[in-house]
Amino acid sequence: MQHYHIISRIAIYALAVVLIILGILHVSQPHELVVYIPVSIPGGIIWTYFVGIAFIVVGVSFILNTWVKFTGYVLAVLLLVFIVPIHISNTLYAGDKEMRTLAFINLLKDAVIALFSLHIAAGAHHQKLHLENSD
Repeated sequence: MQHYHIISRIAIYALAVVLIILGILHVSQPHELVVYIPVSIPGGIIWTYFVGIAFIVVGVSFILNTWVKFTGYVLAVLLLVFIVPIHISNTLYAGDKEMRTLAFINLLKDAVIALFSLHIAAGAHHQKLHLENSD
C-alpha cells in the first residue's frame, strides 16, 4: 500500500497547487472574472475575492495536511453552491454560444474539483503519508 499513499499525496498536492493558482487569479484579476457572476447575485466582485481566498486557504491546508477534512468539505459545498446559480445559469442564459460553452466547461471543472475534494475530506484520516503495509 506504499504506492497508494504516495500517489494519493501527489494527486492532493497537484490539486492544492491548482487551487492556489486559481485563487491567485481570482484575487489578482477580479475584474476579469466578475463578468461570470450573474447580476442577480448581490455582492459582485466581493465573491471573486472570497472564492480566491478560499481556494488559497484550502490549497495551503491540503499541502500542510491540516484541517483537511474541514477545508475539503467547505470547498465542496462552496463549489456545489456556485454551480447552480452561476454555471448553470450561464450555461443556459449566457449571451453567445462561446460563453455558454465556457460556462459548461467551468461547471464540469468545478463539479470534478468538488467531488475530488469530498473524496479527500472523507478520507482525511488517511492524509498522513503512511509507509507501513497496513491501512
